[in-house]
Amino acid sequence: MPFDVQDWGMIQYRDAWKKQEDLVKSIQSGTSHSTLIMCEHPTVITIGKEGGEQHLLISSEFLQSSHIEVIPINRGGDITLHNPGQMIVYPIFNLMDYKQDLHWFLRAIEQVIIEVLKHYNITSDRIPGKTGVWIDQKRKICAIGLHCSRWVTSHGLAFNISNDINQFEWIVPCGINNMNVTSLSQELGYIPDMNEVKQLCLKEFDTIFEKKFG
Repeated sequence: MPFDVQDWGMIQYRDAWKKQEDLVKSIQSGTSHSTLIMCEHPTVITIGKEGGEQHLLISSEFLQSSHIEVIPINRGGDITLHNPGQMIVYPIFNLMDYKQDLHWFLRAIEQVIIEVLKHYNITSDRIPGKTGVWIDQKRKICAIGLHCSRWVTSHGLAFNISNDINQFEWIVPCGINNMNVTSLSQELGYIPDMNEVKQLCLKEFDTIFEKKFG
């Protein structure tokens, strides 16, 4: 496998962000290898560099009473939401070991999810000019936002598996009006096993990156 793998389980967003930053520095210094992180987060709203609170549709009082943080972060993209049952994947990769092209890297990550969905007989695709993975060009099932420093990537993808997608009504997801959000469980009509999805995702990351660089 061309990268290390870690599963952080359920972890607070700020704690995961700090661990990512530490890992990025370690990879930049040559003391760690590219690493694929898998985890889940308690409900949290994050706002990327292209976003703003104008796409937040709930009050500060509601956020406070629900103990939900809104965190401005350094990834690309606009506003999104993470919650339990959503599979988070952070590929902390040194692109100097692969291909120094962030747009290519985005497309490769999207392809991972497209291939995983094929295992469930679900056809998905991209929408030109947008990041992420969509079903029927209408329903977004995976959001992607990255940061890159000295060719080491951080942040990554959020793949809706069995999470409460009603919570996305609290925001304008990715800043796109009238965007429908879906999940794997909603598309299948049953709740898939999270560990199974993780293993499929890991396999596809391995296949795509070995194929490109093995």
